[in-house]
Amino acid sequence: MVTLAKLVIVIITTLSTSSTIGYEPIKGKDELTAVHVYNYTTKDSKTKAFQILENKCNVCHKKRNKRRVFTIENMNTWANDINKQVFIKKRMPKGKKIKLTSQEYQDLLTWISYTKTSNNGI
Repeated sequence: MVTLAKLVIVIITTLSTSSTIGYEPIKGKDELTAVHVYNYTTKDSKTKAFQILENKCNVCHKKRNKRRVFTIENMNTWANDINKQVFIKKRMPKGKKIKLTSQEYQDLLTWISYTKTSNNGI
């Protein structure tokens, strides 16, 4: 329940802070504007998430688990597993050297929520 509450807070915060960056609202075309905001935020969150996966996760995965090296093409298929290992079981990242900042946790959670939303049509 706490994770769900955090997810809702992250989505609301992300939409309210970054939804107006990078475009001028189109007057009289609210639906088009909403789609543009959603696509912009989704693309931005995926890029941030991939940078985190590349810099913090792939470092070990390339050495120890080569079947689960994250790429921009395959990362959405691993979203549920990443959610389970990072947020539910809190098993990743392993070791004491690699830590995720609170902003990195938030960026991953934002990307996972968009991925689940777009896959489930919610």
